[in-house]
Amino acid sequence: MIIDTHCHIDMYPNPIQVLNECEKREIIVISMTSLPSHFELGYNHFRDKKKVRQALGFHPLFMKKYDSIEISKFKKLIKNTTYIGEIGLDFSKEGIMTKGLQVKIFTEILSIIKNCGSKKLISLHSRGAEKEVLSKLIDYDIKHAIFHWYSGHIEDAEKILTAGYYFSINTSMIKSKKGIDLINRIPLHRVLIESDGPYIVNKGKLIYPYDLLEVYNYLAKTNGLTLDEVICQIKNNFFGLISSIKS
Repeated sequence: MIIDTHCHIDMYPNPIQVLNECEKREIIVISMTSLPSHFELGYNHFRDKKKVRQALGFHPLFMKKYDSIEISKFKKLIKNTTYIGEIGLDFSKEGIMTKGLQVKIFTEILSIIKNCGSKKLISLHSRGAEKEVLSKLIDYDIKHAIFHWYSGHIEDAEKILTAGYYFSINTSMIKSKKGIDLINRIPLHRVLIESDGPYIVNKGKLIYPYDLLEVYNYLAKTNGLTLDEVICQIKNNFFGLISSIKS
């Protein structure tokens, strides 16, 4: 069983084809959105699917033009899904100009999640803002969160683990020194796997959720396990999180 906890199906050139292929192959996918209006647009395509779920998102790099309209949509649509993403903060060169607005909207989103009982699984963007994202999660008593494609300091990753959160890793991370150093520090029971498609090119091609066996095999090799054992562990990690949300 392949599980992809962070993919952007709606951003592929052929999203309906990708959605249907994931269902056909019985791949569990959590499909991120970048704005609440994107979630709203795709909702009817996802609502009857058995394996693929749509997440309600508000990407930090999409905030500048859409904050006032989109936050009201977020409040309205949150009842329609268990999954939230992609949300977070981006204080890199690409996002730093909207830092204040990002913090405002992220804080409001976490407040909305808390007020609805926090029974949501969140996938987080934290580039250049790892400390701030962690601090906000703790402030708002968010229990169930995954740090997607983490690129911060190891010491901050240790604090994230101590707080009880998870990390999702991808094909790019297993090929970079920084990514490998991080993966080596994360206990396998706190690891989930993502494609982040279509934003990763692997071996000259866009990555898809059904291309993730490379990451599973990497974890098997580095942990001295069989592929089946790793698949079972990732399955247990994911469904353990889902069970804790529903309990």
